[in-house]
Amino acid sequence: MPTSNQSIVIHGAHDLRVEPRNVPQVGHEEVLIEMLAGGICGSDLHYYNHGGFGPIQLREPMVLGHEVSGKVMALGEGALGLTVGQLVAVSPSRPCHFCNYCLRGQQNHCLNMRFYGSAMPFPHIQGAFQQQLAASASQCVVADGLTAGQAAMAEPLAVCLHAVKQAGDLVGKTVLITGCGPIGCLSILVARRAGAAKIIATDLSNFTLDMARSCGADEVFNIKKNPDALISFHKSKGQIDVHLECSGAAPALAAGVECLRPGGTLVQLGLGGDMTVPMQAMTAKEIILRGSFRFHSEFATAVMMMQSQLIVVDPLITHSFEIRDAKRAFEQASDRSNAMKVQLIF
Repeated sequence: MPTSNQSIVIHGAHDLRVEPRNVPQVGHEEVLIEMLAGGICGSDLHYYNHGGFGPIQLREPMVLGHEVSGKVMALGEGALGLTVGQLVAVSPSRPCHFCNYCLRGQQNHCLNMRFYGSAMPFPHIQGAFQQQLAASASQCVVADGLTAGQAAMAEPLAVCLHAVKQAGDLVGKTVLITGCGPIGCLSILVARRAGAAKIIATDLSNFTLDMARSCGADEVFNIKKNPDALISFHKSKGQIDVHLECSGAAPALAAGVECLRPGGTLVQLGLGGDMTVPMQAMTAKEIILRGSFRFHSEFATAVMMMQSQLIVVDPLITHSFEIRDAKRAFEQASDRSNAMKVQLIF
C-alpha cells in the first residue's frame, strides 16, 4: 500500500501547493483509487485566481479537483461491481440519497451533498486532486476502452448533458451557445447529438472559436472584435430557439435575450456571480429561463457516449502536466488564448 499521498492544495488566491496528505483508509462499500488524470475546471480556476467566487470563498486550505479518473487499487468490504485494476471515471457527486430532493430524483440538489472540491460548506469538502482517493463504489463508472484523460472528461460532459436536458427538445432547433470554453464546446457536441439543426457560437477569443467550429458550430462570432455580430438574429423578434449561456457574463445573457424568439428557452450554465437580467424583454417575449446545476445520472451516460464514440472529446484536451508542475498547469488553464482543457497527470 502507498505511504504518501501528494495532493494539490489551494491556500488562497495564487497560493497553490503540492503537499502530502494522509493515505485514505478504505471504508465499507468503498474502493481505493490510484488517480491517473484530473481536469482543471472553471471553478478550480476561480479558487486559484480569486480565492473563490461570489459568496463562496476559501476559509481553510482545500484540495482542489473533481474531474478525475483512476485505477482501482483495493476494494473495501461490500464494494460490488468493480475489480482491482479497472479504469474508472469517478463522479464527484455524493448525495445522501435520503433527503426530500434525493427521494424526488433531484440528487443534484441534495441537502447534504458532498461534492468534491467545494468551499460552499465549512469545513470545506476536500477535492480529488490527490494521488490516492477513497471513493464509494457507487461513484465509480467502469471506463473500459477509454484513456484516463478521456475518462476524466466524463464530469464536464455530464454537466452539458444535464443542461441540454433542461433545454428540452432540440430537434430541428437553432441554438446559440455563448462562451466556448470546455463547457461551451462540449455543449456544441451534445446539442448536435440532440438534433440541433443550426448552432451559433460566440466568444471573445479566436482560439476558442476555432475549437467551437471544429466541434461542429455552424457560425462563430468574436464579440470582442465585432460587438454587433448577432444583430441579424434580432429580426422578426428573434431567430434563436434555445440559448445555452456558458460564460456566466451578463452581456452574453442580454445578447442572447435579444436573439431569442418569443417563447424561446434560455438555459444558464455559466456561474460568474450575480448579474442583472433584462427582465422586461424576457417577460414581453415570454422567454423560458432554466438554470442548470451539476448533474447526477448523466455521469454514467457521459462515459457510455464516449465509449461508443458518440461524443469525441480528445481534441479538447490541449495540455497535460505532471502534478509537480501544478502551478504551471493552472497558469496555462487560465490562458484562454491557447488552452482548452488542461489536465494533470498523477
